[in-house]
Amino acid sequence: METQEQKQASAEGAPTGTGLVFCTKNGTPLSAANVRRDFRKVADNAGLAGAEWTPRELRHSFVSFLSDSGVPIEDISQLVGHATTVVTETVYRFQLRPVLLQGAEAMDSIFPAAEDT
Repeated sequence: METQEQKQASAEGAPTGTGLVFCTKNGTPLSAANVRRDFRKVADNAGLAGAEWTPRELRHSFVSFLSDSGVPIEDISQLVGHATTVVTETVYRFQLRPVLLQGAEAMDSIFPAAEDT
């Protein structure tokens, strides 16, 4: 595997010694478009519809699934790098189970179980 320094050295006009952890194949800094494009490729190769997924959606799912599994919100906030739980709770966490449960309970009241005849 080619190292970052090798990529930068082989790319004409690319900055060298930038200290980047991740870079393009030319050794230049990644842009958001680079990341989204490569992410779509990975999703497609995994059998997912890459055009329908973004890294941000994975972050939302990560937070929601951990929360739904009972992981304390404080721990989740630390895992995703938030200083407080406010952003984690109001922006990223979508409680799946309560919504599904509320919907199922509403349907049960709308369509009561048929009695055995």
